[in-house]
Amino acid sequence: MLLTQAKLLLDNDFITKDVLIEDGIITKIADSIEQEGHDVIDLNGKLLTPGLVDVHVHFREPGFEHKETIKTGSLAAARGGFTTVCPMPNTNPIIDSVETLDKVNEIIERDAVIRVLPYVSITEGLSGEKLVDFDGLKAHGAFAFTDDGVGVQTAKVMYEAMKKAAAINMPIVAHTEDNSLAGTGAVHEGDVSERLGVEGIPSLAESTQIARDVLLAEAAGCHYHVCHVSTKESVRVIRDAKRAGIKVTAEVTPHHLVLDESDFTELDPNFKMNPPLRGSDDREALIEGLLDGTIDFIATDHAPHHKDEKAAGVAKAPFGIVGIEHAFQLLYTKLVKTGVFTLQQLVDFMTVKPSNVFNLDSGEIKEGKAADLTVIDLEDNVTITEDGFVSKASNSPFIGEELESDIFMTICDGKIVYEK
Repeated sequence: MLLTQAKLLLDNDFITKDVLIEDGIITKIADSIEQEGHDVIDLNGKLLTPGLVDVHVHFREPGFEHKETIKTGSLAAARGGFTTVCPMPNTNPIIDSVETLDKVNEIIERDAVIRVLPYVSITEGLSGEKLVDFDGLKAHGAFAFTDDGVGVQTAKVMYEAMKKAAAINMPIVAHTEDNSLAGTGAVHEGDVSERLGVEGIPSLAESTQIARDVLLAEAAGCHYHVCHVSTKESVRVIRDAKRAGIKVTAEVTPHHLVLDESDFTELDPNFKMNPPLRGSDDREALIEGLLDGTIDFIATDHAPHHKDEKAAGVAKAPFGIVGIEHAFQLLYTKLVKTGVFTLQQLVDFMTVKPSNVFNLDSGEIKEGKAADLTVIDLEDNVTITEDGFVSKASNSPFIGEELESDIFMTICDGKIVYEK
């Protein structure tokens, strides 16, 4: 396969190149490559980036296939331009044993159209009590360890987990939430909870657990990664920890970058996610943290739910929104076109930076590398509609939004896995 007239980004400038792909590998990048003997795709100046990387998704299989499956989730990811994704282990059964991980890897091998690297849990059954078999799970292909969906409530358990992870050079990835502070809240504790009359989740529920964990990580010598940061206090704690030389990294979601509690104008469960949408000052701190390197990259936290489940109302509906199909387009429209990010920064936040944090062999366009590539038409646009998702779910607060740019093609391992 030969991609001609591809527009590549180099230090915020565009360069035009031809890219030759053979046997799934990028074998040549040049100003012009002889076309004879190759299947030629003329990109006509469309943007070619490394395949997008999302280290935080929920594909729900096994156990919740009515919400999403590895097959539908990977197809949705491909539609969003992603070539590598990492699904969380809060399935049924929980991915907390070698046997379950092996079964999930078999499903991935059979059904996934892109690279799918599964997490495993920190504790058995996400109980926050008994640790899993760290050595065995690493040997069977675990991406990292996380009890995503719940915070590990006991410092001792987290500290022991970090020591085990450090001993085998694996990261601990944390959903940070102190249950004694979060209670049964459904939205941010602040203007929105008062306005809607719904119990709130205070910012302290997140930031205090991060403060605990960074000190534990320092003592354990562990790589500690914070999921979906949402508060200004959390940004401050992570910034201070990095300055102290602690090996902490962090991610932020698209929805926390472009929405805040003021957007939650009615009792719409599609605005319910965990962590919740916070204040405008929190959103500004997240953007600042991403730009100054306190927060390392963007991850979607794609969390599909059946429409009947979301129809239960804000108090009872499950947390989470879909996000993997329109993440780039949303951020390009809301933050690049408005001058908050450069295009280069956005691409880096979604490719090379997550790859570097987790030592993935992805995130760059280079001869000899796997041909995991995304073609983006910056002149196109897309309107998000309820019936337009590739995912099984449509629980999005962005339905009706018209976004600038769209994914034109996604190539994984040299194969076209999505084409508009």
